[in-house]
Amino acid sequence: MNEPLCASDLTYFAFAATAAPRQAPTPATVTTGELPQVLGGRYRIERLLGVGGMGAVYRARDLLREQFGDPEPYVALKTLSDDFAEYPDAHALLYTEFALTARLSHRHVVRLFGFDVDTASQRAFITLELLKGPTLDQLLSEHPEGLAWNELREIALPLLEALAYSHSRGVIHGDLKPSNVILAEDGLRLFDYGLGQPLEGVLKNLPRLSRNRFKAWTTRYAAPELLDGDEPSEASDIYALGCLLFELASGKHPFRRLSAKQAKAMALEKELRCPPKLPTHVWHSLLRTLAFDVDERTSSVTQLLDIFRRPAPSRMQRWFGRTHG
Repeated sequence: MNEPLCASDLTYFAFAATAAPRQAPTPATVTTGELPQVLGGRYRIERLLGVGGMGAVYRARDLLREQFGDPEPYVALKTLSDDFAEYPDAHALLYTEFALTARLSHRHVVRLFGFDVDTASQRAFITLELLKGPTLDQLLSEHPEGLAWNELREIALPLLEALAYSHSRGVIHGDLKPSNVILAEDGLRLFDYGLGQPLEGVLKNLPRLSRNRFKAWTTRYAAPELLDGDEPSEASDIYALGCLLFELASGKHPFRRLSAKQAKAMALEKELRCPPKLPTHVWHSLLRTLAFDVDERTSSVTQLLDIFRRPAPSRMQRWFGRTHG
C-alpha cells in the first residue's frame, strides 16, 4: 500500500490558502485599481497584449501548470481596466462575460478556462486560451483595397458560423468589430463578449446591468437602435457584421467610419456600391445587413451563412439566367 503524501510532497499552491491564511489588505499596501504582479497566487503577469473598451488583456504564466511540468503554461488573462475597476458592479459585468462565453463550445469561439478573484487586490479576472495571429484590423491595414472573394470567403464562413452558433445558444456578442476577430494558428476565433447579452429567458439570474453608462460601444459598428439605448440583439450583431464584411470586401468602412446615426442623417446608404471583388448574389444579401431600419435588415446570421456557402454562379449560368427573346 502506498504511503500517504504529506503536505511537503505536494505543490505549494494546493495548500496556500490553508497553510498561510491571507491577511486583509490595508490601504497602505493595496490601492484601488492596482494590478499585482501575480494574480490569485498563480498567474504571473508578463506583458500587456491589448486594451479594449472596458478590459485589459495580458499574457500570463500559469505557475501551477509550470510547476507540474507543462511546457506551455501560458494563458491570456483579462481583467478590468483601471478606469472600469472603480465601478462597484463592474466585476459583475466581467462575470457576465464569462458566464455567456462559457456557454459556448465552438471551434471558432475563444475558449475560456475560468473566472477568479484576487482577494488581496480585489480584482476579478478571466483566464482564456492564449491566441497567436493577426486580428482582422491588422489584416485590413495590409489590404487597403480589400480581399479577393476566395480569401474573404475563407474568413467570412468561420466568422458566420461562430456568430450563428452564439445566437443559437442565446448569446449576443454585442461588440462585433475587426479587432475582436483573430486569425489564430489553428483557425479563426471570435472573442471579447464583454458587451454581450443573453437572449430573453437565457441565464435569467445573471445581473442585468446598464451598459449605457459604461459608454464602451464602438460607434462605427453599432446599429442605430443600439446608439438610441436599446439592448444588444441579434439584429444589432448583424449590422456590425455587415460593416465588418463590407470592410473586408472593399478595404473601407461602408459609411466613412461614421456612426449609423450620422450616416443615416447624411443618407450615405444611397452611396453604397458593390465592391468589385464581391459576387452580385452576395452583395444583395450583404446590403440588407446594413439597413438602418431593423425591420428591413437581414433577420438571421444563418440566412447570410447560406448565401456565403453558395458558390458564385458561373458566367454561363448568369447568361442563361437572363431573359432572352
